[in-house]
Amino acid sequence: MNNCSLITKPAINMVGISYCGPYSAFPDEAIHLQSEFLSRKHEIEGEVKTTVLYSPYFGNEVFATYWACFEVPHLEQVPKGMVQFTVPQRTYAMAVCTNERIGEGYEQLTAWMNEQKLSKRENAVSLEIFYIDEHLDAEQVELLIPID
Repeated sequence: MNNCSLITKPAINMVGISYCGPYSAFPDEAIHLQSEFLSRKHEIEGEVKTTVLYSPYFGNEVFATYWACFEVPHLEQVPKGMVQFTVPQRTYAMAVCTNERIGEGYEQLTAWMNEQKLSKRENAVSLEIFYIDEHLDAEQVELLIPID
């Protein structure tokens, strides 16, 4: 589990779209949401880093809210149907994997957090960060779980 560590992320201002629904619809809805958002990236004006896709999420045993976002400076004009918000600075337990092995990444991260006696900060959002490279089949993904 040498792919797990603790990191602190500064506050991140984001703009994006979301899906809210039952866990049974994942991961298909997450993939659809990300594809829809990427097809609309041209609507976002200003300095946008489009090679990193952020997916903050929050859920419980029945349903989840999942986002597809880009980091942006504060936007005066938010595209129709998109929302702008800021995720505050947090310390996270992080695992690095690929988009093809996200399930394994979460298993490793959960085991590592248990070994380290780290507990999830329940009222904070978790993040999946996708590093988009159109030349690669498998994208690098960082899985971040906020800790107390």
